[in-house]
Amino acid sequence: MDHLHILWTNADVTASKLMVMMYAKNALKNGWWDKVTIIVWGATVKLLATNQEIQDEMNVLREYGVEFVGCITCATELGLVDEMTALGVDLYPWGPPLTKLIKENAPLLTV
Repeated sequence: MDHLHILWTNADVTASKLMVMMYAKNALKNGWWDKVTIIVWGATVKLLATNQEIQDEMNVLREYGVEFVGCITCATELGLVDEMTALGVDLYPWGPPLTKLIKENAPLLTV
């Protein structure tokens, strides 16, 4: 299975909408990848937890099958665990899984 992970760390709204969200949606819509997972990390935890427009984009992407997961440490540091959980974002320590992806040369897009 072709599985793309997108490491989303750039909290710029325009980059989020016109790169991360647009590519993830079109990647599944057009069959470029079998599966797309967006990893919400760092400042994007706050962006997603507080920005309704970005939340709406996330919900559209979920309809296409995009999975959203997030860094529990980032959410904890920012005091946003409850908000992220309410949005349905699975939170866990992402250091080891990210390291594994990198070491295995798995498809990883970092924005």
